Amino acid sequence: MKTLNLASRKISTDFPAFVMGIVNCTPDSFFSGSRGGAERAFELIGEGADILDLGGESTRPGSDYVSAEEEIKRIVPVIEKIRRKSDIPISVDTRKKSVMQAAFNSGADILNDISALEDEPELAFFAAEKKIPVILMHKRGIPSTMQADTEYKNIFNEVSSYLEQRAEFAIKNGVEKEKIIVDPGIGFGKNLEGNLNLISNCGSLCGGKFPVLMALSRKSCIGQVTGREVQDRLFGTLAADLISVLKGAFMVRVHDVAPCKDTLAVLKSLLKYESV
Repeated sequence: MKTLNLASRKISTDFPAFVMGIVNCTPDSFFSGSRGGAERAFELIGEGADILDLGGESTRPGSDYVSAEEEIKRIVPVIEKIRRKSDIPISVDTRKKSVMQAAFNSGADILNDISALEDEPELAFFAAEKKIPVILMHKRGIPSTMQADTEYKNIFNEVSSYLEQRAEFAIKNGVEKEKIIVDPGIGFGKNLEGNLNLISNCGSLCGGKFPVLMALSRKSCIGQVTGREVQDRLFGTLAADLISVLKGAFMVRVHDVAPCKDTLAVLKSLLKYESV
């Protein structure tokens, strides 16, 4: 049984991992199927998503940041529409305190910060005050330039050390240790070899001190392995998600909730007989 404490309630799943469904409230996210608002959200709820992750700023390689005002305009109306019909936990993919404040006031539950609280450190105080979980991600540089430098001496050790340092920063600023989730940032300033290394060893990040989110869905590393374009990377994604869960991932962030849930349902059934 996996559990996660939100500000005022606890969520749980008896699947091997939580499934977070992606709702991109943007016109330029790399997979067009993820774009949309409340309609997309309700589709993913119907498919069995445990959590929704809403983003109003594309962070795909080569993308440009947008203003806080634009992010708020994109995501808050969607959160409000979801909350009229559903209490599903909502994560917000943002680096900005003003955006998270507006989202939280509209009913959001989780902060998903690709800058790991570096871009606006005061976000740590806000998360601590509101007692919300925080997802801390590793990246190198900014999206518009991050693929220009993908060489590391030891990528696993460097990513793990960075995430542990950022988790320590969050804890020192009042975030509860139990509410920190780490994400190695697959595709964010990494080459294929580095991405595959991190996927294969994800459960050992930070020495296993924090639950791990893996966001692999339809990413370029899947395309590099399979030779397929983004619209045809579902099967490769399912394989990568399955391996990451077997290696210890606590949560997977996906575009395709129903196929992922089916994969984890089969895994759950098979694991019952692991020691037979």
